[in-house]
Amino acid sequence: MTGRTWMALGLAVALLTGAGARAETERPASAAERFEKMTPEQKEALRGKLREFKSLPRDEQTRIRGNLDRWRKLPPEERERLRANQRELRKLNVAERQALRDQARELKKMDPERRTEMRQRMKAYLKENPERREQLMENMRRWRQMTPEQRQEMRERVRERRRR
Repeated sequence: MTGRTWMALGLAVALLTGAGARAETERPASAAERFEKMTPEQKEALRGKLREFKSLPRDEQTRIRGNLDRWRKLPPEERERLRANQRELRKLNVAERQALRDQARELKKMDPERRTEMRQRMKAYLKENPERREQLMENMRRWRQMTPEQRQEMRERVRERRRR
């Protein structure tokens, strides 16, 4: 399944289980009430996503439900931060998204203390130097376009500069 399918599937589960945003003073609508307000096309799309969800292995359904439960428990500010991250992610091209996934995998391999330290240092650096953020993105784009040989050559040049 594609990332969009997973997102749509998560949204379908959220709609069916009542995870929609609503005003605090508004009476929570039941899943049936929300469903009745949908257009026929929306209803059919939701039914399709539900069929897709039900066709998943039980452990995958459990994982998705767990993610949804965690989402519901997040404070509104954290949800908005995650939505903003998702919007930014959609702006990246396929290669940039893949590079980001690769970096995330590398971060996960680090021990938790080192990972936290790296995140804090990068966040502080980019906050203090907003003009460097664009330069960093450009450097990443160039890096992704390099061949493995060119990357290795660049690593060696950087190491040499550091020794001086």
